[in-house]
Amino acid sequence: MKKLFGYILTPIFYLVFGLFLALFHPLQWLCYKVFGYSAHKWSVDVLNFFLTYSQLTLLNSISFKNTYQLPKDRPIIFVANHQSMYDIPSLIWFLRKHHPKFISKIELTKGIPSISFNLKYGGGANIDRKDSKQSISEIIKLGRRMNENNWSTVIFAEGTRAKDGKMKPFQVGGIATLLKIVPNALLVPVAIENSWKIVRYGSYPLSTLQPLKWTVLAPIERAEKNAEELVLEAENAIKQHIGQQ
Repeated sequence: MKKLFGYILTPIFYLVFGLFLALFHPLQWLCYKVFGYSAHKWSVDVLNFFLTYSQLTLLNSISFKNTYQLPKDRPIIFVANHQSMYDIPSLIWFLRKHHPKFISKIELTKGIPSISFNLKYGGGANIDRKDSKQSISEIIKLGRRMNENNWSTVIFAEGTRAKDGKMKPFQVGGIATLLKIVPNALLVPVAIENSWKIVRYGSYPLSTLQPLKWTVLAPIERAEKNAEELVLEAENAIKQHIGQQ
């Protein structure tokens, strides 16, 4: 049934999703070029609200849960598992008070309406995976911006999407680099559930009637822990929450 509905509803979803990307591209440009960062961020937040709730056209439900009072005057590193490209709009929208930035492939800064513009000018790190020096330099610059502005960064520590929903081991490198630049950052795990099921059949049809969930888990203070210990603690917390431990 979910696949059958997908054949019918996927074209509607792509039309709605694509229209929002096209409509907000010139709005982002105007906000950034004329009014600066705050206006640009507002346009990105609103865009990602609409992208998130475009899932309703697939009859997918959206659930975000955060029972913790996260600081706004301190940088945060959100560490999440990664299941599909549809993880990202919801993280931008639901964590908007913390100015979330991403570490992205530099190739994505060209050719995608709205998304490429935001990656290029939104303050994140755009890395060339074939150039380790450039990648480290970009992450260091991101860390400095986090310090200066109390921004947060979202890191998908698996390094790639778990297409079957089964978590891969978390990688330490990017988080370790950030922690050197932002030693007072709070580490906050975020568990993502069921978004892999959207694309379980590929790009067409998309799956329907899925309960999509994003859950903020208990923050982890650095204390005397090294990067490996912190990442392992975040990984285990997410695994336990999604029932993979």
